[in-house]
Amino acid sequence: MGSEIHIQSVQGRDFKKVVDSADFAVLPLGSIEYHGPHAPYGTDFILAESFSRLLQGNFQAVVYPAIPYSACPGKTQHYPGTISISPPVFTEYLCEVVQGICRSGFSRIVLLNAHDANMGIARTAAEWVTGQFDPCSILLVNWWQMVSPETSNSWGVFTGSGRGHGGPYEISAVQALCPEAVNVTGDEEEFETPPSFSNLPYVVVERSPKAWDGYTGRIGETSFHTGKRIVEEASQNLSKLLQDWLANP
Repeated sequence: MGSEIHIQSVQGRDFKKVVDSADFAVLPLGSIEYHGPHAPYGTDFILAESFSRLLQGNFQAVVYPAIPYSACPGKTQHYPGTISISPPVFTEYLCEVVQGICRSGFSRIVLLNAHDANMGIARTAAEWVTGQFDPCSILLVNWWQMVSPETSNSWGVFTGSGRGHGGPYEISAVQALCPEAVNVTGDEEEFETPPSFSNLPYVVVERSPKAWDGYTGRIGETSFHTGKRIVEEASQNLSKLLQDWLANP
């Protein structure tokens, strides 16, 4: 089993011993962002922090506090309650935090991400920081990609893809991890997933997408039991990825 130490509980006299015995550091990345009337503003924070506590394997990790504030897309910035940091500020901030972790003695860092808009900035920060430190290996992981669409579709629990922002895939996982944070009443407007333009990867950025009101998907398909399945599959695959990463010298 993997073991974790949370940096905020480490005493100063023990810091070097903790760093020397650890295999890597984990920095969870979240957001404070509107995810619909049924979901908490801390959806991404809950997911990032929770998955950092579910790592399993023959390793020891030092877990840093999750970053709660980040850049948010134009399609959620205008919803009350969303806190969005401008991309240049957040990029510089994240670079400083990751460099601080490196200066503390870590050469392997996991950026455990739960917010789609963090992907580009986290990649930029990782590219920058690895240019400043040698050796340095940064693993950027988006938790939702730890369960393939083929796998979740094969369960037959989502009639659509279900994997959009605030949709049943994401919010089922939140419900499994923090049941009191989710409240699906049946009054939520439901949206059909728009058809894909291509089976090849692409990105479309819009202020007001179709099938959208700060969230998307068939909210009624949110399920605690499906969430448990998602969390278990994602945790297992994440832990396997970490073991393979660590095995690479």
